[in-house]
Amino acid sequence: MAAGRWVALLLLAAGALALPAADAFVINLRTVENITVKIKPGPADPKFCQLFVGGKPHVTEQKITPGQLLDFTFGCQTPEKYWVLVVERDIDCSIGPCPLEEVLLQPSGLPRLNRTFAWEVKADRLVGLELKFSTWLRQLLPGHTCSDQVLYNIGSRLNANRVNIGNFCRNGPVSRVKVQGGLSLTLHLPWDSKLNSSGFILDSRSSIRRLFIIEATFLTESSATLMSANYPLASPEDELMTWIFVVPSNLRAHVRFLNYTKPNCERKYERVEYGLPPPYSPHEVKVLQLNEVQPVNIAGNFNLSLHGCDQDNRNPGSLSLLFQVDVRYPINIANVTHIIDLRGSKNMNITIYSKPIKPGSEVGNQPECLVCVGHSRNCKPNATLFSEERYSVTFLCRNLENVRIAAEQSIVCWNSRLCQDRLFPLMVPRSLTELPILMDTFTWKLHAPDDVSIEIKSPTLKLKQHIPNQNQMCTGSYSYSINSTTPGKALSLGLLCPGGAIEKIKMRDNVTITLRTYGKRWFSESQTQNLQLFFRPEAQEDCIFTLTPDPNAKIYLQTPNWLEGLPPFISSYWNISVQPKQVARLSFLSERMGVTCEKSRAFTNVKEQRPNAEETVCRDDEKLPRALDLRHHFWVNITNCKPSAKRILSMQFVVTLNTNKSGKASIKHGPFFHATMVLLSPHKRK
Repeated sequence: MAAGRWVALLLLAAGALALPAADAFVINLRTVENITVKIKPGPADPKFCQLFVGGKPHVTEQKITPGQLLDFTFGCQTPEKYWVLVVERDIDCSIGPCPLEEVLLQPSGLPRLNRTFAWEVKADRLVGLELKFSTWLRQLLPGHTCSDQVLYNIGSRLNANRVNIGNFCRNGPVSRVKVQGGLSLTLHLPWDSKLNSSGFILDSRSSIRRLFIIEATFLTESSATLMSANYPLASPEDELMTWIFVVPSNLRAHVRFLNYTKPNCERKYERVEYGLPPPYSPHEVKVLQLNEVQPVNIAGNFNLSLHGCDQDNRNPGSLSLLFQVDVRYPINIANVTHIIDLRGSKNMNITIYSKPIKPGSEVGNQPECLVCVGHSRNCKPNATLFSEERYSVTFLCRNLENVRIAAEQSIVCWNSRLCQDRLFPLMVPRSLTELPILMDTFTWKLHAPDDVSIEIKSPTLKLKQHIPNQNQMCTGSYSYSINSTTPGKALSLGLLCPGGAIEKIKMRDNVTITLRTYGKRWFSESQTQNLQLFFRPEAQEDCIFTLTPDPNAKIYLQTPNWLEGLPPFISSYWNISVQPKQVARLSFLSERMGVTCEKSRAFTNVKEQRPNAEETVCRDDEKLPRALDLRHHFWVNITNCKPSAKRILSMQFVVTLNTNKSGKASIKHGPFFHATMVLLSPHKRK
């Protein structure tokens, strides 16, 4: 019984297919119009909606050429699911000028199918063809679709090859497109579209001497994404492409390259050229490379041209470009001009820049901040300022959240006699700390001759080492990274920040200090920075630290180069001051030194700084003392051997300073003096 039911259903379906629908269509093409119409099978199988011509069913393409008439119907009520329509028209502009009028969608009375109108325009190789659109267009990225499904595709005929200029949707800034020589244009319409005109006027012009010109006209704030021919594939070799932008005088345009590829040039070189309005560029043409920062804050009309080159046949590479033009009102919400006075500084450069916008954010809605130096039109995403100058700076953006400052200053002593004992402040200039912009880094590069040592100290600021595994961390708004760069003996002291016992650092050779900030607390805490630099007579030690612990303090210390280990044969000295009626407990945080020596031995020495004091000495193969109570200034010395690559020397210890309750008198040795941490090479200690 089930089998009979299926047979009945199939017979009913066959009968439905055999009966044509009531709507009949006639396509009559005149010979003079040079139009060809094709009715082609669509994405669904046409056997479920046959095409009837002269009462006979068809499921294959039907072609109507000029001078022919076709009377047809469809075997269903929804033929748009099974059939598409392609209308092809040839226009010859080589024998005379093209008519300056809107191109019609012909023939009329077509069935409601998805339609593609294709125009092939023939012209002399030296003739420029212009498409002027009544409804302006926006270019579409490959693989994307238009929301209304109305899609233009524009191409040019370069010799015998078709070059794809791009896909375009309606409602954008592209008002005109010009090509050299032949033109290929298609318009895709969905079956339910009520559009009854092509939306463009075709005209012939004089030679444009390039592959194409795209003109974009901006009436208000908006953006346009544009691309080179054949994008993302390679553009034709050694061709010129130009984009013209019409921008109202009260708006500003910003150019951003989103993606590009570079060819391997055999002759000439790929580049972009701008024709910019004054005073942006003092020259008529501005030439830039693809990897350079492109112009921003352009006031007025401008053009951009992409030049190709003669490519290497063996390895041509490819030239492609995807870019965006953002047109916005110039924004300076606060309407404030900031003065940055660097006239009292030397050998300093400062970069103010916008952090890159996070991937996925809308570039058009969140344009990067522009830094304007001097003239209001001299605005770029970043600006570099130099010492001994005074600048007026404004910012064009809605907020300054993504704007940062990075600065660098060199302080050099070439003549030890002239620079010894001179004071050089290691502080961020006030004109920078008063800006509403976060300082990212400020780096001081200190250089001294062999007979001079570098001393860094602060009259009010004591530092501590950042040691996270002992819960001694930098939690403020800034820290210092201090490094020496002596070959073979480079020392990294790690991060140091306020809140410790280090008052002075003395090092030999070249030293780099980098201040790094963390968050908006820097705006209020920047006034606490108070480092000073002195060039001192040469010291034999590689590095000396001066430490004065506060009463009842607990201080963790670790050897330099904590991660990679102390350099071979370098000694580290910590001289700890103990005030009267105080006792210091010294505890090592490991049982042994932990190093494996390939050459020589490693030692840990502890000794109070008083007459006849005993010295505690431990070798790398011996256990360290568990704890020592010390009532006088003392020093700890850790000397490295030549360690194996697998077992380096990295040690930590803690000093706890408490009140002496034993009742024993402390022996005083003259006036109070500061403690020092010393790093020596063993050969200098002999």
